[in-house]
Amino acid sequence: MKYRELGMMVALAAIWGASYLFIRVAAPVFGPLMLMELRVLIAGVALLIYALAIGQAPIILPQWRRFLALGALNGAAPFALIAAAELYIPASLAAILNATTPLFAAVAAAIWLNETFTSKRLLGLVVGILGVSVLVGWSTVPLNGTLVFATAASLLGSLAYGLGGSFATRAFRGVPPLTMAIGQQFGAAAGLLPFALGSLPHVRFTYEALFNLLALALLSTCIAYLIYYPLLRSVGPTKALSVTFLIPGFGVLWGALFLHEPIGVGTVAGLLIIWSSVTLVTGVRLLPRRRAEGTAPAPAASTTPGS
Repeated sequence: MKYRELGMMVALAAIWGASYLFIRVAAPVFGPLMLMELRVLIAGVALLIYALAIGQAPIILPQWRRFLALGALNGAAPFALIAAAELYIPASLAAILNATTPLFAAVAAAIWLNETFTSKRLLGLVVGILGVSVLVGWSTVPLNGTLVFATAASLLGSLAYGLGGSFATRAFRGVPPLTMAIGQQFGAAAGLLPFALGSLPHVRFTYEALFNLLALALLSTCIAYLIYYPLLRSVGPTKALSVTFLIPGFGVLWGALFLHEPIGVGTVAGLLIIWSSVTLVTGVRLLPRRRAEGTAPAPAASTTPGS
């Protein structure tokens, strides 16, 4: 990777890692559903303005059903589930749990795209389950029904991301990335709207919560997509997927710095084990090993792993 591309990847991981911080602060004020409705709506409008400004008006209406499905799988469902989980668990824990997305993506690809599910991938899935168990069992949060519920919600969010990646691969071949990003945001906004209106928050708004909402929508969604898709085109899906390793690290860092979340033994051990499982499933390494000349890297599914 060139320095510019490496810088883009680190910046993207830092931005997506910060999204868990923004959610942790804003979700108790806006409520998970209204927060995510505002997030995707603001991001969709901002991306649309950008597309019109550069002369790339998206064509969305003829494919509105598919964009509605994409918005549900890759936006509405995971966003709402992760926000609901972060009412009860630290941002750092949510960030690490979301690192399991490639594991679910591999299972979805095996089912929907007929990709081979090798014994190595199966081992990676088992190791991932072990990592989640260590992470939650040794967490600084008391092990009770609330923690189990929040963990399940986070993992369901990762599952939705995995399904969304496979669906996007099948249903949107040839569609410009910017059009996909805009269509996904508006599809998610349409799907979330009735639920958000039925769960209006009863907490007084604060400037801090408003700032975190805008940061979540404009920085962690709008700008993140404008970095991710050019990076994907430049380095390919295998290298771009390496961002999965960096996001939870930044999530833990931002949580510790700004929310004073403790970093326990279980946090570190769980993160390392989940990293190992992602390596087994995707073939992507945080520090790629030297390969022989003329040997191509293993392909990896293109997913959007950030929250």
